[in-house]
Amino acid sequence: MLKLKSIFFRSIRALLPTVCAFAIGGLVVFVLGYSPVEAFRELFRGAFVGPFSFGSTLEQYSPILLTGLGFAICIKARYFNLGMEGCLYMGAITAGGIGLITGLPMAIHIPLGLICGAMAGAIWGGIPGYLRVRYDVNEACSTIMLNYVAVLFTSFMIFNVWVEALAIARTPMIEASARFARMLRPSRASYAVFLLIFVCLFIYWLVHKTSFGFKLQATGSNPFFSSYIGFNAQRTVLRTVLLGGALGGFAGSIETMGTFYTVWDNFSIGTAFDGMLASLLAKNDVRKLPLTAFILASLRAGALGMERFTGIPKSLVDTLVPIMIILIAMGGIQELFAGMRPKKQQQKSETASGT
Repeated sequence: MLKLKSIFFRSIRALLPTVCAFAIGGLVVFVLGYSPVEAFRELFRGAFVGPFSFGSTLEQYSPILLTGLGFAICIKARYFNLGMEGCLYMGAITAGGIGLITGLPMAIHIPLGLICGAMAGAIWGGIPGYLRVRYDVNEACSTIMLNYVAVLFTSFMIFNVWVEALAIARTPMIEASARFARMLRPSRASYAVFLLIFVCLFIYWLVHKTSFGFKLQATGSNPFFSSYIGFNAQRTVLRTVLLGGALGGFAGSIETMGTFYTVWDNFSIGTAFDGMLASLLAKNDVRKLPLTAFILASLRAGALGMERFTGIPKSLVDTLVPIMIILIAMGGIQELFAGMRPKKQQQKSETASGT
């Protein structure tokens, strides 16, 4: 009974930032002269009601979840990976190139595109990872810079190598044998979304049930102690970064082979950073991340419907996520101070006993 009560209060505490963020958003909507009830109704309808709306949510969900998982496992190794956007682009353009190969059966073409996209993301993400473990280069700077390189490299491939004979900036459409089938038409959601189940289960098993996961969490907690007891902390960090990059590249492959069937110039504007936000909302817990990623994808998809039917700007919904993160951070600060109080009381008691 006590355990169920503890789980209940923990769940309420986890949802409290989201509820407070929506309350603040509703207040802002009311001040602007709109109806909060109507706004949130259209937000819900735009995310869930109808095949197109729910399909749009699933379309947003895949890259947010996968890039969020990549960021979360890197954080566990004390590696602040801001380069998931670059891995996403490299995976997408690689899968786009594989998708242009003719004569392959679907059973080979789709797995080949996914594997090559994941490898491209791993290699791209591994560059700043190697610089970090070998030369102690700050990963925040190197990953951000390589994001621009990946975006511009994708633009180069679109405009100079795989040139489409149309007045639009994209590669030619990939072969039909490299495409995931659509579902929930007329949305662009595809059956690739079911791959997320296996990816989430695999990451959970890897982090919480294997020796690599134990080394990962030990390295993140105290890299010096990990090296002292025989773990190679640098090797663990590099492997983790490669895995995170592979998840980003896998997300890019799904964008090409399951969503767009081509690679558009600048097709992603901050999608990987949405994944990072989802990870922060889940406190970098891979068990909670599927839920927070789904909430964020729902907000992104529902905001378009809310703007269309109520006239409330989409940017208002975009402010809800930073508010959630601020409220979660405030909760973390409270926990920090709460943990410091017993220490202060113990120090006072020791001082009093000494006198």
